[in-house]
Amino acid sequence: MMFMRKSLGLKGCMALVVIALLAKSQLLMAAEYSPNFKNTEISEFINIVGKNLQKTIIVDPNVRGKITVRSYDLLNETQYYQFFLNVLQVYGFAVVEMPSGILKIVRDKDAKTSNIPVVEGTPFDGDEMITRVVPLYNVPVRELAPILRQLNDTAGAGTVVGHDPSNVMLITGRAAAVNRLVEIIERVDRAGDEEVEIVKLKFASASEMVRIIDSINKSQGAQNAGGKSDPRVVADDRTNSIIVSGDSKARARLINLIQRMDQELQTSGNTRVIFLNYSKAADLVKVLQGVSASIQAEEQGTGKGKVGKSRDVSIDFHEDSNALVITAEPDMLRSLEEVIRQLDIRRAQVQVEAIIVEVFEGDGTTLGVQIGSEKYGVQQFTNGVVGIGSLAVGVNQARDKTIVDTITTTSNGDTVVVPTEKSQLGDFSTLASLLGGVNGLLTGVVKDGWAAVVQAVSTDTNSNVLATPHLTTMDNEEAFFIVGQEVPIITGSTTGSNNANPFQSVDRKEIGIKLKVTPQINEGDAVQLTIEQEVSSLSGATSVDVLINKREIKTSVIVDDGGTIVLGGLIDEDVQESVSKVPLLGDIPILGNLFKSTTTSKRKRNLMVFIRPTIIRDGVTMNEISHRKYNYIRAEQLKRQAEGIPLMPFQEGPSLPAWDDKLSLPPSFEEYIKNKDQKQGKD
Repeated sequence: MMFMRKSLGLKGCMALVVIALLAKSQLLMAAEYSPNFKNTEISEFINIVGKNLQKTIIVDPNVRGKITVRSYDLLNETQYYQFFLNVLQVYGFAVVEMPSGILKIVRDKDAKTSNIPVVEGTPFDGDEMITRVVPLYNVPVRELAPILRQLNDTAGAGTVVGHDPSNVMLITGRAAAVNRLVEIIERVDRAGDEEVEIVKLKFASASEMVRIIDSINKSQGAQNAGGKSDPRVVADDRTNSIIVSGDSKARARLINLIQRMDQELQTSGNTRVIFLNYSKAADLVKVLQGVSASIQAEEQGTGKGKVGKSRDVSIDFHEDSNALVITAEPDMLRSLEEVIRQLDIRRAQVQVEAIIVEVFEGDGTTLGVQIGSEKYGVQQFTNGVVGIGSLAVGVNQARDKTIVDTITTTSNGDTVVVPTEKSQLGDFSTLASLLGGVNGLLTGVVKDGWAAVVQAVSTDTNSNVLATPHLTTMDNEEAFFIVGQEVPIITGSTTGSNNANPFQSVDRKEIGIKLKVTPQINEGDAVQLTIEQEVSSLSGATSVDVLINKREIKTSVIVDDGGTIVLGGLIDEDVQESVSKVPLLGDIPILGNLFKSTTTSKRKRNLMVFIRPTIIRDGVTMNEISHRKYNYIRAEQLKRQAEGIPLMPFQEGPSLPAWDDKLSLPPSFEEYIKNKDQKQGKD
């Protein structure tokens, strides 16, 4: 219990009476408190403070014990509240202020999981429970967090958690302790004395100078003392300068070394061997020769060239090592090195996925009636049917015949002619040739010198060609794909003198599905494609040579990265109807069908090509695409392997190994023999 402007005893009844008497005086002047508690239950202490501060306080059941505390100074309301927090902190308890203003008193170790407010700046500086989010800019949180945990009350209400991705520190605890940790972070999280200086070179090459300095630093091996990072140097080839960063002593040492090495050579020329990473040395020689000629012409035009002194430049290449060998003066050499640096870059690649679909539909119907008589002639049509005249000739030749022949003999000096009969087998060649060309139904009747033939046929042709070629090529490089066969085509024939020793010249033509693509990556993610696509097939033979069907598309289009474009469409749709009939008789309704032949055909061809380009700028994307295609083929093989091989149930089909960045090679002969012997030994 406590008094206002005087000390109070600790008897419960007296305290309640005094508090009641002083309630009115608190409304008239500012409240001042002189707390004095001796061996008081902590629950009673909390109850008295709550009434004085007019706050609703919820006490955890685990908050128990007695306190003894005394203040010889008069405290205002703010100091009184801080005194309340200090007492609870000493006895292992904490106050958590809820958003509604209600105070919740819990044990220290339970406070960190409560609804503690997240604050910015320093609105609190006492024993209030708060949480602060502190970003770090120069020091990694994973290095600083263990140190702060040693300074914070981690056994009680305090926690220190670092978030590496955002490099921020999450600190929970009492306001005074949290603010002290934040102040430590602000002092530690500084860039130090590392600054950046730029050294412009006069004679040497910036790239070559950086290479030499890096070699010196690597040879020394050891890092700088005191945990400071090693000094760094970066070449700026555009201005032929070197950027130096690090502490002041390291920068001074490197700048001194650079200035001592940046001296003019005794001779007027340099010879440099430059190894290329991506480009071909032979392709760059012509470009560099043109650049050097342009630079010399410009210098002569502006009068900057050295008077009476030629600026000879030698540019050559070594094909085996893919390197350029350049001899030139230092300034000319630096200009050529800058051109090489900008041209020798990794070129993007393009994967072109194509779907080629060709659908052909054909329907045809033929119906014809032909009538013939030995005496009165023949009604014959040739629009797709077998002629009755030709059929009659073939049937007649196929019949067996009896031939009367004569034999001349001599008897008693007289010549005698004796008639004889013999059978001759029919010739089926003509009839076989005619029937070989029959398609559909062919029937007829022959009676009393009259014959009738009826031929009917209906055809339905459907074909579906599907190909899904995938091509990967570099930017501005042509890629070609073909699946098919080579068909021999006669291109000429020659005979010798007197038609002897004839010979023919034959060429082979590629028949199948062809795709030729040249991609060009434009600014952004658009790809310009030059496409040549062809679908060809054998259609039959003619009197001269084979007949080839060919559908071809040549075009240039622009497609976004990952977009799909369609080429082609309906090629043709052809409907033909042919009627051959006897005049007048063929026009008679119903009965006229006996005097005519009708043929109807319908054909439709549709060719569509879908193209989708994908730009590949790095090896990771290429690896992902290859991984996906590899697993697809492997899944197909495992599916076939699970189904088994017909008639060979104990044999396994081939399958690719599981994908690995480092595909293992087959074992050597010695390893194979060793593994085989070990396996036989176990058996």
